[in-house]
Amino acid sequence: TTVRFLTAALTLADAPIVVDGNPRMRERPISDLVTSLRALGAELTIEGQNECPPVRVHGGGLPGGPALIDGSRSSQYVSAVLQAAPYANQDVELSFKDGIIVSRPYIDLTLEVMRDFGAEVEWRGTKGDERLWVKAGQHYQPRDYTIEPDASSAAYPFCAAAIAGGSVSVAGVSPTSNQADFKILDLLARMGCRVDREGDTVTVHGPETHLRTLGEIDMNDFPDAVLAYAVVALFADGPTTITNVANLRIKETDRLAALQTELSKLGARATTGPDWLRIEP
Repeated sequence: TTVRFLTAALTLADAPIVVDGNPRMRERPISDLVTSLRALGAELTIEGQNECPPVRVHGGGLPGGPALIDGSRSSQYVSAVLQAAPYANQDVELSFKDGIIVSRPYIDLTLEVMRDFGAEVEWRGTKGDERLWVKAGQHYQPRDYTIEPDASSAAYPFCAAAIAGGSVSVAGVSPTSNQADFKILDLLARMGCRVDREGDTVTVHGPETHLRTLGEIDMNDFPDAVLAYAVVALFADGPTTITNVANLRIKETDRLAALQTELSKLGARATTGPDWLRIEP
């Protein structure tokens, strides 16, 4: 994540900088981001193999204008461009290749934080032809800011309560939070857990009897929660199929393959396809 955000931000630097990483980072694609930044007038050179880092960012500023971005593999590419866009010389307008936007709630979270720091940014267009517009020549304004607890991390203790019984409470969770991974609370409730909210504290109680399978679940909006939820599925009363999560294959590891391997070690029958994982307890 840091490499992607830095790559966009460093287009604003006044000198060239090379962004690199460990061997796994050199296997993670970055061409979708580089292509969109080039369309906005930035100069970047991919020096790694297979369109992966290292990347030389030549700096000198971001001219701006319209650009097409491939949002089908990672929302991080979109968030990276957005964070740098207020400093462009011209208004930035991002349109999406084939109208596909993966993990959109993460993009909306980026917009929320940008606005909190004074940036003017908005969605434009109609469904299927949506675009993001960012006003040029802006500067983020300093302020005091409270960062919410991380929903991706909180998913694990919530799921522990679902599996082992008892209860787990996490404080500091805004009732209006836009963090996508808090959607796992709805899944656990539908499986038979009790979810209580009191102020900014959320408590998950394990099920009174057993965990009900939800059958097929589309987790495209919150793919980071798949790792925790897949383990909960081991204890459900029937098979679970998690769908529309192809981007898990280009994370720090191929997460679908890793889940299949590790769940199988625990005695489950786990099978995967290009964008799905099926778990039979």
